[in-house]
Amino acid sequence: MCSSDLSMGKQSDFDLDFAYGREAELLVEDILTGGLTVEVKRDRRWVLSGNLYIETAFYSRATDRWVESGLMVTKADRWAFVIEQLVVIVTTEDLKTAVSKYGRPMSMQKEPNPSKGFLITLDDIIRVQRER
Repeated sequence: MCSSDLSMGKQSDFDLDFAYGREAELLVEDILTGGLTVEVKRDRRWVLSGNLYIETAFYSRATDRWVESGLMVTKADRWAFVIEQLVVIVTTEDLKTAVSKYGRPMSMQKEPNPSKGFLITLDDIIRVQRER
């Protein structure tokens, strides 16, 4: 890059990378200290299956029916998945899109709380980001 490029308003790669990095820093800062809410999930089976289970309903013994839960009723702005020592944070809107487009229906018959939901992969979440 020559000096005339800078004088005509073209930003250097450093300036662009710095601004891009700073935007990410502000997002993380807002999540950690600001007004955004985060629902945190941890999936023990991910390491074996490569899938994340996203609950959308549970069976209520009290009412003897399926009740919306999890992703269907969350008020969180973001969802964070703790996978071993990695944390993946996604907007609730993008997670809903990933479940809608790529989710595979799954029911968990684990007593005492049977549930229904969808299996997705981290790749599904990333694919939604790329499709924007």
